[in-house]
Amino acid sequence: MKQYTPDLIRNVAIVGHGGSGKTMLIEHMLFTAGATERVGSVEAGNTQSDYDQLEVKRKISVSASVLPIEWHDHKINIIDVPGYPDFIGDLAGVARVVDAMIIVCEAKRDLDVGFDLAWEMAEKENLPRCIFINKLERDNADYEGLIDTLHQRYGRKIVNVQIPIGKQSLFSGVLDLLNMKVYKGKDRGVEVEEIPADYSDLAAERREKMMDAAAEGDDELAMKYLEGESLTSEEIEHGLLEGTKNGKVVPVLLGSAATGIGVATLLDRIIGELPSPLYHPFTVNGEKMPEDPAGPLAAFVFKTTADPYVGKINYVRVFSGTLKADDVVLNINRERDEKVHNLFTPHGKTQEPCTVVPAGDICAVAKLQDTHTGDTLTTAKAKIQLDPVDFPEPIYRVAIKPATKADEDKLGNAIHRLLEEDPTLRYVRDANTHQEILEGMGDIHIETCIEKLKGRFGVSVTTGEAKVPYKETIKVAAKAQGRFKRQTGGKGQYGDCWLELTPQSRGEGFTFENKVVGGSIPKNYIPAVEKGVIETMTKGFLAGFPVVDVKVSVYDGSYHDVDSSEQAFKTAASLGFKAAAAKAQPVLLEPIMQLDVEVPDDSVGDVVGDLNTRRGQMQGMEPSGPGKTKVSALVPLATIGSYALVLRSLTKGRGRFRATMSRYDEVPHNETQALIKAFEATKKDDED
Repeated sequence: MKQYTPDLIRNVAIVGHGGSGKTMLIEHMLFTAGATERVGSVEAGNTQSDYDQLEVKRKISVSASVLPIEWHDHKINIIDVPGYPDFIGDLAGVARVVDAMIIVCEAKRDLDVGFDLAWEMAEKENLPRCIFINKLERDNADYEGLIDTLHQRYGRKIVNVQIPIGKQSLFSGVLDLLNMKVYKGKDRGVEVEEIPADYSDLAAERREKMMDAAAEGDDELAMKYLEGESLTSEEIEHGLLEGTKNGKVVPVLLGSAATGIGVATLLDRIIGELPSPLYHPFTVNGEKMPEDPAGPLAAFVFKTTADPYVGKINYVRVFSGTLKADDVVLNINRERDEKVHNLFTPHGKTQEPCTVVPAGDICAVAKLQDTHTGDTLTTAKAKIQLDPVDFPEPIYRVAIKPATKADEDKLGNAIHRLLEEDPTLRYVRDANTHQEILEGMGDIHIETCIEKLKGRFGVSVTTGEAKVPYKETIKVAAKAQGRFKRQTGGKGQYGDCWLELTPQSRGEGFTFENKVVGGSIPKNYIPAVEKGVIETMTKGFLAGFPVVDVKVSVYDGSYHDVDSSEQAFKTAASLGFKAAAAKAQPVLLEPIMQLDVEVPDDSVGDVVGDLNTRRGQMQGMEPSGPGKTKVSALVPLATIGSYALVLRSLTKGRGRFRATMSRYDEVPHNETQALIKAFEATKKDDED
């Protein structure tokens, strides 16, 4: 593939809900442009973009893939983006490096959650976009119903630039309002026909509306149009481009990803009505900079893959300057130099070697030592750093455990490789629950990660529920004696101490104080007393959870010249602590989360009702956008382990939430008794 200047490049993300037909649309785009010799099939598992074994198995996209094509002397970098919310991290990364989005949706009245996510991401990144209405050939296709929905939601910016010829099973082509021609046939076999007589009135009416929108996109065109002059096709296309670029226009195209109808005109519109990198200056410290191949180097890493054989591959968008093979560049985020040994043009799962990548283009770089998603590659002289991607925080967690000792030895490295690849994945070792926790964006996300561990790295793990990190404390002060005496015929064991436990403020932690006077306990045994207390607090005394926010004072005791030892005083301290704690109104504490839930207005009642069943304390509600409400509540962590799945069900996938740690509060009495009972049962099982 030859090298292109920025004005001849189009970087577009194909986005939308899972199952809307994005992957098959791309198959027809590749075939129509001559990039492939056949059209693959999702069902057959032989598409260019869904090549990973997990994608073939699940028949869904789980990772973004880059597929460049050449069309009418332009290069179009197509990026296939997963549509399921579990993989929203790829959408966030890709949105930072494309110049436009094509949102694919089914021809039905209701819009899916994947459409909403894509639209919101485009709004966030200020990206031009167009809509491709797919599946017009289906029996239940409702093109006019969808157009009504789009107009109701987004108003005049929705601009029809095509009309379907035939409905549902009779859908046979598209009437293009720019050229006022009908395009029938599919892929490379498109035939151009005149507009049928029964479509002429509708075509004239909608072309007039399209011309209105085009005129609004450019001041000079607006003046000409207001003076009563008609716009030429070239002027309309220019006006649509300007309107799309500034967000005033969202062109609506249509077709069928199953048959290939409408694909050739879609490719034409990408070139004609979606902006090149020249229209997308990047920002450094609030200042816009042009995408100039001769400018200072600024290349952004938007995706990383971890291959057990090839190693790490970084996908890079060059925003300024020119990246060359064998260059030494500066990773300004890590403050270290990297040698660019090899550059590639990615084609799905295959890579084509290249030597030069100018501003505006996308490439892959293999085997960079310490470069990750969100990093900027620049030069020591330029020192440009682009803003990192704002990836969403994980919302779903499970505990994992290596299946065998061999798996345990390999798990750490395998997890590290996955974390490099996926910024929305977290792996933590919970010291309180002694569990290894894998956190992600949902159950499908976690399942695919576990399958990657097995398929790519040969590591098997078992999963379980992530335990709640409860804690124990006391409410009042109390004193007790801990006395340990044992005689076995020879030297015995003797330790005796009096302890006072005092509650401390929440979060104040543990304090130990020696108040012994007169030598009732020799000073050399005091550290053993403290150690005995700490070990007991770590294991808990009520239900096996760590004890917090307690001050312990040792103020009296006794010893034996021969039988006393550090071990004896450790044991005595443990006994004394447990005895005093039992009299100090012991309680369990649970983590309380600040839960902020954004939901459609029509789901607020269901969400609030569900939070009430989870012992939620409502804090308020406020509008968070058109048709949306933010519900805030304090909710125990113990009740929201699977909340991501529940919220998805309650809101048809449109609800989102963020949970942050707020504080620890007392566990209600009935819940406490259940936890104590479960702990006692576990101890009995261990003893048996």
